Amino acid sequence: REGTDSSQGKPQLISNINACAAIADVIRTTLGPRGMDKLITVNNKSTISNDGATILKLLDVVHPAAASLVDIAKSQDSEVGDGTTSVTVLAYEFLKESKKYIEDGVHPQVIIRSFRTACTLALSKIKEWSIDIAGKDAEEKRAQLIKCAATSLNSKLVATQKHFFSPM
Repeated sequence: REGTDSSQGKPQLISNINACAAIADVIRTTLGPRGMDKLITVNNKSTISNDGATILKLLDVVHPAAASLVDIAKSQDSEVGDGTTSVTVLAYEFLKESKKYIEDGVHPQVIIRSFRTACTLALSKIKEWSIDIAGKDAEEKRAQLIKCAATSLNSKLVATQKHFFSPM
């Protein structure tokens, strides 16, 4: 088809990663409690937001690899309702790290196998560090849940009042 890129192999993989970099760079600065707002204008309608899901919905992404990064964020938003910016930036960071190995000629299947091994190791560490609340009484379970809620409120607007809001 006219106007399409028919490159294959390593150059195409690098091109895909670079396209994903553009998406990640757009929303990376919105991450965290000090995240910056973005002004996006589409068809004379302006939107100001620092929400990754909103920004990605407004972007007209045509590159297939970059569009899959947007799809990851949409899935995160529909399944969890939060963390769209984090999952997009994290996915790009995996791609960025793999780019070095692709440039060195490492086969993508070897890279994927390494990511799976790393995932297994990470899950075993999480299980090692986890706190088992099975068998604890209701008061201890509630205290642990309040600690978790307080931790999650650290990055929110109400961080200074987390001791008030976390028991809710």
